[in-house]
Amino acid sequence: MATTTVTDQQAQFDALVIEHGPALLSYVRTLVSDHYLAEDLTQETLIRAWRHSERLFTGEGSIRGWLLTVARHLAIDRMRSAGNRRESLTVEDRPAEPAVPDHADAIVATAEVTALLRRLSTEHRTVLLHTTMAGRTAAETATILGVPVGTIKSRQHYALNVLRKAWVKRGR
Repeated sequence: MATTTVTDQQAQFDALVIEHGPALLSYVRTLVSDHYLAEDLTQETLIRAWRHSERLFTGEGSIRGWLLTVARHLAIDRMRSAGNRRESLTVEDRPAEPAVPDHADAIVATAEVTALLRRLSTEHRTVLLHTTMAGRTAAETATILGVPVGTIKSRQHYALNVLRKAWVKRGR
């Protein structure tokens, strides 16, 4: 068996691509029904042919048969892969995209909360703004407002009760 040089191997491979490439691409396209995927699989088949060129050009067996078998196996592997199942779904078969919250809901909620806060006395609203919105403790709020801590806790309790009752009446 004579050894082949790299240039001989390249010339043989170029002849293989010219002779079998179009038929191989056509065959793969019928298997996968996607031109771009067919091109990818054909290229992968030819890469494998290059890697096995020593065996392929020995004259034993059919080169085209080997190429078509490799291409078929690659197509089957691709169709069975989990990634392909998601990629090959038609538009009708794709799962619905998760709903994106509409900013209108936030605007409506803000308007409702503002209306509820208007029902409170100034003292109760001020305590809630300090404790809930600003995240201050009852002691910090008492220091800022100059009232006892117990008064802050009491105002917070009554303010939250008023808001809960009003919220329930709105059907929430």
